[in-house]
Amino acid sequence: MLGGEASAKTASYTLVAADAGTAISMSNASATTITVNTALFAAGDTVQITNLGAGVCTITAGTATVNTSASLALAQYESGTLDFTSTSAAIFIKGAGAAGASGDVWTLLNTTTLPLGNNTVTVTGLTSEKILVTITNATHAGGGSGFYYVTPTCGTTTGSEWRGLKRTATATMIENTQTANAPIANSTTAGTDTVSGYVLYTGCKSTSGEKSVQSTGGSNSDSASTGSYTGGGIVFATAALTEITFANTVNNFTAGTMKIYGA
Repeated sequence: MLGGEASAKTASYTLVAADAGTAISMSNASATTITVNTALFAAGDTVQITNLGAGVCTITAGTATVNTSASLALAQYESGTLDFTSTSAAIFIKGAGAAGASGDVWTLLNTTTLPLGNNTVTVTGLTSEKILVTITNATHAGGGSGFYYVTPTCGTTTGSEWRGLKRTATATMIENTQTANAPIANSTTAGTDTVSGYVLYTGCKSTSGEKSVQSTGGSNSDSASTGSYTGGGIVFATAALTEITFANTVNNFTAGTMKIYGA
């Protein structure tokens, strides 16, 4: 429709002057950015941007100013147009996305590969109504029994509670209660016990009231460990859930993958 060339990108990209009048498509399973700088375009220039990948593509103001009445973030199959009003400013006009399947459509928002040189990792900037955190084959260094858990950040969380079942050293399940932490598993042996599981939050956009949480996980610890947790509860919060932290109580991560999805 623009009469210009189509330019396919697979990694974060900074616009250049030759992009005026073209259509850019982004395709990446992880989050990417399109950066907009000054002194490259004239008033009236346009650039069409479409996100084909599962990772969110965010239009980012570099040295230029980018205004919008909608969101600068493009989920999979969403698109929009940068309409330049001067050499240093543009309006991003977000269009409707392609129709998806019925029910929840999950978008991969973040992938973090462990180790990280510490025993915590925090991901910020979350804006989805539902947030799914998956942990795969996480391990730690050093001795001791590491308690792996996910904690949300959403204002004051006084009164929050997770309640479920915990595996004991005698291989039986007993009732267990946590505060705002959603437990995944315990790991007793450094470097060899692998922890995997998930945490699901719903109602994340609410700025008052409750958000529900479910979690299930376990490790390949031997029968003398308390390896697994399963259950759920409520996060009483005074703000939207915008970030999560994955942590363990012992030494640094040595391996594993954390992925965050939004719907």
